[in-house]
Amino acid sequence: MPDEEPSGEPKKHRKQRSFWKELPILIVIALVLTFLIQHFIARPYMIPSGSMERTLHGCAGCTPDRVLVDKLVYRFTDPEPGEVVVFHGPDAWTDHDAPAVEPSNAVAGFLQQLGSLVGLAPPDERDFVKRIIAVGGQTIECCDDEGRVLVDGEPLDESPYLYLAPGTPQRQDEFEKVTVPEGTVWVMGDNRNASNDSRTQGDGGERGVVPAENIVGKARVIVLPPGRWGGVSDHNPQGGGG
Repeated sequence: MPDEEPSGEPKKHRKQRSFWKELPILIVIALVLTFLIQHFIARPYMIPSGSMERTLHGCAGCTPDRVLVDKLVYRFTDPEPGEVVVFHGPDAWTDHDAPAVEPSNAVAGFLQQLGSLVGLAPPDERDFVKRIIAVGGQTIECCDDEGRVLVDGEPLDESPYLYLAPGTPQRQDEFEKVTVPEGTVWVMGDNRNASNDSRTQGDGGERGVVPAENIVGKARVIVLPPGRWGGVSDHNPQGGGG
């Protein structure tokens, strides 16, 4: 005897929706969630160059690091010295760049954007990753008798991350004193003599600073490759550190 509803009528078996019909919906939901998380909360980035060696690998012939960038932190706090950040290059950094080469077809463009979204391809060519060395209102110059960068006349403790690669001068290039404008930061690469940063971009000086509003977020963790997994040091060279 067939199952009956409380009314006494035979129970109708509901037809289950096919998995293949639900799959496109699940894919769309996953893509939307991925977009929202990476647009507002956190996003993986691939390190495209060796300017942050040996903190972050981007060297020729090695597997580039993929870092998870916290996009929420600077909604609640200001950028601080020692923090490694991803940022959009200001106009002074990019006004001499050649126009970006667009992919040859729509499929290639989609795959490139998808790879960038999940950290498998470099982000926009005008995005950079460097370490904050000084913030608005501070003066910075190089160097003292021991070759150290000075901020507000005090030498920095950069020993935990500073790297002078073999084959490059084992002393930092000197630059004149600069007062960092309010609302901006002065950034430099850990691989100090192989980094184009605030010292040289836009011809250096005040044109080399990065507006705080250009900062995408703070690099928190190396997520790939597996052997490199770990936190990104935010040692404050001006005292203290993380």
